[in-house]
Amino acid sequence: MRVKCVLCDQIENINDETLIAKRLRNRPIHTYMCPKCHDRIDARTKVRLSTGNFRLYRDKKTEDQW
Repeated sequence: MRVKCVLCDQIENINDETLIAKRLRNRPIHTYMCPKCHDRIDARTKVRLSTGNFRLYRDKKTEDQW
């Protein structure tokens, strides 16, 4: 399967049997990011988290009483 990175527009071939390929086929809203861009975003996010000025707003999980 040929996929295109949404950030750098690099075209790559991935195996049709992988989980990423299945997600891209079945849910068109999912986008592909190459490993190089993914690692770059991951590293920059960790740097911003370490400064203390960056917060991830995640939903608070409540436990079910049952």
